[in-house]
Amino acid sequence: MLIQEFLTELKKKKWVDLSHEFGETSPHFPAFNAASAKTIFTSEEDGFFVKEYNFVGQYATHIDPPIHFGAESGEWVSDIPLKDLIAPLVVINKSEVVKENPDYSLTVDDIKEWEKENGNIPEGAFVALRTDWSKRWPNQKLMENPDDEGQNHYPGWSVEAIEYIYETRHAVANGHETYDTDTAVNQPTGGFAAEALALQSGHYQVEMLTHLDEVPATGAIISVMTPKFEKSPGFPTRVIAYLP
Repeated sequence: MLIQEFLTELKKKKWVDLSHEFGETSPHFPAFNAASAKTIFTSEEDGFFVKEYNFVGQYATHIDPPIHFGAESGEWVSDIPLKDLIAPLVVINKSEVVKENPDYSLTVDDIKEWEKENGNIPEGAFVALRTDWSKRWPNQKLMENPDDEGQNHYPGWSVEAIEYIYETRHAVANGHETYDTDTAVNQPTGGFAAEALALQSGHYQVEMLTHLDEVPATGAIISVMTPKFEKSPGFPTRVIAYLP
């Protein structure tokens, strides 16, 4: 099939936007300042309209390259191979479990159960954890879900699950709907062990995905697009799922 014919067929399929629209009041990791925007030129006065933006790289739906977690030889966003930014999309749905237990961590057994129904995770896949946590957007408090002592409660990946998708199934990247790879209640004692394993082993991830409930468990393709800012350890990204 010619590449033009492929594109014609692809445009007949359903496309799903997996990125949040964000602005100055959008949820963000508590340690970061809120985003801001300032108009610096207007059409009325200058003949063109321009805004200046201020936000950290890890804001809203964003990509984390290997160097984000201290891998000295790790890649910046601009170093990630283009062919790694489009991949088969695997969606592991634990949304019902998370309704009952927001502290849930995805396990290797969960992944193996998914594989019994859908086949092995294909090599080079992007593996997304669906929890429907993104439905709490745009409420900062609901995204954090703190208890009375200030401990946040939201789901994530176990270290073993991250190890399995990369070392056993040779995935290219992982993603989720929350602020972090690691389950919030595990962070005070375990830190960001799952995220560190993913990034320091040379992979990238996308955090704060949305609309995973519109994507099948298998059969879709994902593409990850981001500006090519020099020496960026993370940046907001536009993510698209192309459905079968």
